[in-house]
Amino acid sequence: MTPAGAAVGRLVVCPTPIGNLEDVTLRVLAALREADVVACEDTRHTRILLERHAIRATLASFHEHNERARVGELVGRIRGGEVVALVSDAGTPLVSDPGFALVRACLAEGLEVEVLPGPSAVLTALVASGLPAERWRFAGFLPRRRGELEALLAQATETLVAFESPRRVAATLRALAEREPERPAAVCRELSKLHEEVRRGTARELADYYRERPPRGEVVLVLGAVAPGRPRREEAIAALREVVGAGAKARPAAAAVAKLTGLAANELYRELMRGGQ
Repeated sequence: MTPAGAAVGRLVVCPTPIGNLEDVTLRVLAALREADVVACEDTRHTRILLERHAIRATLASFHEHNERARVGELVGRIRGGEVVALVSDAGTPLVSDPGFALVRACLAEGLEVEVLPGPSAVLTALVASGLPAERWRFAGFLPRRRGELEALLAQATETLVAFESPRRVAATLRALAEREPERPAAVCRELSKLHEEVRRGTARELADYYRERPPRGEVVLVLGAVAPGRPRREEAIAALREVVGAGAKARPAAAAVAKLTGLAANELYRELMRGGQ
């Protein structure tokens, strides 16, 4: 039990603007002013926000490379009665950003964790996309391996929100268009910043657009759910192998299965050749 009169420390998770510095909430500003220490990814980045709002605070670096080492120190300070404010460079901490280990450690020791609402690129992109928001899934950063990416895209039975490198946006959209060209999608770029752009369309339309115009800045992709009743890729390949095994020629059979399923004939043919006839 905490001795009577002893200070009660806590961790305050503070979302910060994803672009426009005016988007910070009044509660977050108050928490940053009152905190004994602000744990942040990049002290230089956080200092810009603090100076913009005339806040003086003690900063401690807390990023993916030192998170494990810092957790014990910060938990000790909270246990000793201090208030630690946790921020990431942009948006809500823990959402593809450091902080999970610290929150878990505080909860394990019975320390108070207060989470303030605020900016999130994930929710902003989801709403801006115009795609269904009743059921959705956040995938973090999309996998780089083609097979893992295709498996994720094929299994998304709800709206899918993910971060993507601007260098890979065109290739990711092309992979989606090869599987399901009419699948709705949105590319949300530089949200809340000067050059904000939200471009909506089918996978094919967006793949064609970004093939000639590589995007810049931070990108959030929002993809519509897999069309209901659409055959899975694995089922289509299995069907193709069965047809070819019965004596059909590979390329015409791949074209026929592609027409029935909406999958790309070249992709089906490559998988057939890879697995052997």
